[in-house]
Amino acid sequence: MEYRETIILKDGQSCVIRHGTAADGEGVLRNFVLNHAQTDFLTTYPDEVRFTVAQEEKYLQEKADSPDEAELVAEVDGVIVGQAGIARVGRADKVKHRATFGISVDIHYWHLGIGRALTRACIALAQQAGYLQLELEAVADNERALALYTSEGFVEYGRNPRGFISRLTGWQALVYMRREL
Repeated sequence: MEYRETIILKDGQSCVIRHGTAADGEGVLRNFVLNHAQTDFLTTYPDEVRFTVAQEEKYLQEKADSPDEAELVAEVDGVIVGQAGIARVGRADKVKHRATFGISVDIHYWHLGIGRALTRACIALAQQAGYLQLELEAVADNERALALYTSEGFVEYGRNPRGFISRLTGWQALVYMRREL
């Protein structure tokens, strides 16, 4: 799915939000590992990443070629500083109306508007793909993310009090959210 938008961040810098391509493999993988080292709110730790650049390139190309899935990148001065994507829940009739959403941004670029821009872009792409519902899960202690998602129309529909076991803090509750499209 094609997407491209240039936004002006809160600090005045330009940021390009666009679909990732195979050529972004190295930058996306670098950003992915970096983001997972910067916060305890994501699903994996950097030492659990097993992707190679070649695998990341293939994944990004598959998403770029897909009519109903997408992987976006946020680029500032030619450096990938964030990414987000939508993925179908399944192709079966009972679930083909649903997509999942995930996002991560380099901590040095938090609070500048990148997360909101990526979220809105994913909502738009999910609508374009014909989904009727976009879903996510977030760590309950990630109050800023939950506030962002709520402000963009997501509503909580459940919690898992033992969703993650953090190496740092123990149990982390997960909040399940959905947005009708």
